Amino acid sequence: MNKHLKQLIELSTIDRTIDGFLPEEERINASLNALLQEQSDLRNEIEHQEMAIEENRHKISKNENHLAELSDKLAAFSKRSGDVKTEKEMKALQLEEEIAKEQVAFANEEIERLQRIEEAKKEEIETLKTRIGEIDSEVEETKKANAAALSDLDERKKSYYQQKEALVAEVPQKVLSFYEKIRRWAGNTAVVRLKKQACYGCYMKVSDKVYSEVIDSSEMVTCPNCGRILYYQPEEEEQATAA
Repeated sequence: MNKHLKQLIELSTIDRTIDGFLPEEERINASLNALLQEQSDLRNEIEHQEMAIEENRHKISKNENHLAELSDKLAAFSKRSGDVKTEKEMKALQLEEEIAKEQVAFANEEIERLQRIEEAKKEEIETLKTRIGEIDSEVEETKKANAAALSDLDERKKSYYQQKEALVAEVPQKVLSFYEKIRRWAGNTAVVRLKKQACYGCYMKVSDKVYSEVIDSSEMVTCPNCGRILYYQPEEEEQATAA
């Protein structure tokens, strides 16, 4: 097999392993990230509840101002009652006074309702803060639990990066650039096997001529359908590698 093709097969295998570390790291940190996300959501909810409390207080203030106005109006009715001269005027004044009293009752009920809502939101905020405190402890415990696994992962990553660095130093720059150009769009399938006369990158069948060239392995051959670098591995070699 072409020397540079062997190098690219090995390099592709190393790159595939290195890229596989990311989902492994994400898996290790999944529980930690879930806790941090929950904590962020809780803080956002607290902020939302605090804004709702402020809006509630504004409504209470408006009702209190309205009560003060109604109180002044009722006091004015009391003064005017002494100046009433006809029954018609008396009934009109009594109607206005009844309407004002109904408005007073409604304003008081609304203030009580808004105050109950505020108390409920304050209790909810305290519950949310308690949960945030619990998450703080869980985050620290999770970080400690993840530390060993992440340390082991870092050591393995370092080992493969060292292997890649050593291999890259041996590969001619022209060959390496060719490989990286394909890898930019093909990812970890830049170098693929040819099996049953089909490219295992695009799964399209190649011509007999290309098939023979790949088996010969004296030169690097790319798939005429997708452009990936092809190599051939006999079945017995594949079984030996798997074992």
